[in-house]
Amino acid sequence: MKWAFSEAAVLFLRKNPEAQAWLEKKSNQHNKAKALTILAHKLGRAVFFMLKRKVTFNQEQFLSG
Repeated sequence: MKWAFSEAAVLFLRKNPEAQAWLEKKSNQHNKAKALTILAHKLGRAVFFMLKRKVTFNQEQFLSG
């Protein structure tokens, strides 16, 4: 599962300037590898709660918190 969410994080960043800006901000706080790991973990939590609550993905909410 960790590998899948890591790949999903990389795909999420492609052609997504808001996500790239979020990653840049996290990369300044940590190194880039750690920032990608944080994003992958965040995606995993988002998927869990989307399935639990039966809601769709909301990028603004995802990147704001």
